[in-house]
Amino acid sequence: MWVVKIGGSLLGEPELASWLENLVKFSDGKIVIVPGGGIFADTVREAQQLSNINDCAAHELALLAMDQFGLLMAGMNAGLATASSELEIAERGWQHRAIVWLPSKMVLADDTIPRNWQVTSDSLSAWLANKLGAEQLILVKSKPLTSYQNALSTPLQTLVEDNLIDSQFVEFATGQNYQTWLLNKADYHLFEQGFDLHKLEEKGLFVNILCN
Repeated sequence: MWVVKIGGSLLGEPELASWLENLVKFSDGKIVIVPGGGIFADTVREAQQLSNINDCAAHELALLAMDQFGLLMAGMNAGLATASSELEIAERGWQHRAIVWLPSKMVLADDTIPRNWQVTSDSLSAWLANKLGAEQLILVKSKPLTSYQNALSTPLQTLVEDNLIDSQFVEFATGQNYQTWLLNKADYHLFEQGFDLHKLEEKGLFVNILCN
């Protein structure tokens, strides 16, 4: 199982449709897409400022924002199937479908997850990867990764300091068995013939979880 987090910043970019097309074509029930929050989460931030609701309430709304982006991606490509529970994820896998996770139901049921803005879709993708026993976690970013391209791996804390990954990700990813990678939005072409670990190793930025 692979978990692929698609950042909300890809909305409106031509690369988003290409990622979804490849995922639908080659997922075969073995890849789960985690949606970012994007403009939907930005609206929650604005609403919090206008209403003065606390971070706990805003966190719940931000999860619904991720649900919205997930539903939007499913609307962009009819080959995508949504899932909001482990059972539904398993069922879609048995059906060999490309899966988009709608996180609100599962995340709100887990009281151990902090309910604040430090927990973003990056952290929740790490949480889900652990939950599903995934082998690979890919975070697809709009930001260029060229400054890291000559490194065999990059310490997680460096990526946190560079605002590429949220600070809470460290807590969710440390000690887990899956490998974490960063890819740029333009890297969809790596998987035009299928999702292959060798292609990921050639281009992906490996995140060194053990070196914080």
